[in-house]
Amino acid sequence: MNQHTIEKTVSIKGIGLHTGKESTLTFHPAPVNHGFKFKRTDLEKPKVIPVDPAKVIDTNRSTTLASGEIKVQTVEHVLSALVGLSLDNVLLEIDGPEVPILDGSAAKIVSVLEKAGRVEQEMARDYVIIEEPTTFKDEATNAEYILLPSEGFEVKTMLDFASDALDSQYASLETITDYKKEIAPCRTYVMASDLEQLAELDLIKGGSLDNAIVFADKKLSKKKLDELAAKLGQPKLTAAPSNGILNAKKLKFANEPSRHKLLDLVGDLALVNKPIKGKIIATQPGHTGNVALASMLRELYKEQRKLKGKPKYDPNQAPIFDSVKIAEWLPHRYPFLLVDKIIEVTDKQVVGVKNVTMNEPFFTGHFPNNPVMPAVLQMEALAQCGGILALSMMDDPEGWDTYFLKIDNAKFKQMVVPGDTLILKMELLSPIRRGICHMQGTAYVGNKIVSEGELTAQIVKRT
Repeated sequence: MNQHTIEKTVSIKGIGLHTGKESTLTFHPAPVNHGFKFKRTDLEKPKVIPVDPAKVIDTNRSTTLASGEIKVQTVEHVLSALVGLSLDNVLLEIDGPEVPILDGSAAKIVSVLEKAGRVEQEMARDYVIIEEPTTFKDEATNAEYILLPSEGFEVKTMLDFASDALDSQYASLETITDYKKEIAPCRTYVMASDLEQLAELDLIKGGSLDNAIVFADKKLSKKKLDELAAKLGQPKLTAAPSNGILNAKKLKFANEPSRHKLLDLVGDLALVNKPIKGKIIATQPGHTGNVALASMLRELYKEQRKLKGKPKYDPNQAPIFDSVKIAEWLPHRYPFLLVDKIIEVTDKQVVGVKNVTMNEPFFTGHFPNNPVMPAVLQMEALAQCGGILALSMMDDPEGWDTYFLKIDNAKFKQMVVPGDTLILKMELLSPIRRGICHMQGTAYVGNKIVSEGELTAQIVKRT
């Protein structure tokens, strides 16, 4: 799937939940690989704030991004909407310190973005991929997350509200195409007992029953209801009826609170700024745990990007060339044949395997009691793989040899020791002309690049 941006610029206006200040949020199309970025335009010098877990400075009741002293609060709903519509590249200009809360959900944001249109761009999406089952726990909040491989993006939230007003709930999003209908309309919520504390923390200045569901988690006197009404700017609050919601507001779904938690989770995971391919099951999620998970996924993405070209080696699969076949093509023999098998050959790439054992003759002197495979021999092993690739293009490969001409940009990043399995990859950097082969070599041990370099050789008729 390719990346997408919006077709035209659109805006939305409203007050912030916590600051109570009005702002206009404007969405602009953005080029490929731009990702999501906020831009504060109400400053003398407009400031761009990248969407990144490292830019989060506060997760108390919302997620706040900052660059230096400039910040944007409550970004989770708008980021959730962008992910829910499978957008990748959007510039978000805002002329105030907080994203408008609107009705407390992402529905109006989704509606505005749909009016902007969606445009496919000429570059494939770059995913962070959950490749194996993993668990993650945020020790600060006890939020727990299970990550599982999946072909798409799936999310489930499981919550125990520990309140008389709400039972345990769960919500799920099995495919992102259901986001608009099943998740976007779900509003933020708060317990009546938390309102006073939030007000003392100088939060919810823009809060009202128009943008939040208030659950009465304990019996409230008329005096207390009047005090809450004043805090929320309401003329009157009535005691909660059987559904536990002040002023008898109706839920859009029986599990709307849990669905809103899922909405928040999707928005906080947008901090990774790359689409996720995997299934996430969250127990007791909150902004603090969500952001910690986003940080972990961001690091996973960086590792996957570094190893994006790493070949997959399955020792159960029969090799294309075994050591006997390799010896038919290459003139090298013990102790200088440094490739045990070839597992892939295409017109542009070859992948070989070298099992490093303590019996290698070079370990006798390199070094006594500290065996380390010489870096130059790693280059030689790569070159021998490259020779297989070059000779595979000849009609009579047994009649030709390849000779080193030069090595450029060689880097040696990790030690190779007995017991390591070297995965050797050689890629053509340009077509072979007049027998000259120019290749990029990369050697891996596990998920680490141990050495790399540009190798040039010449194909010469064997005499």
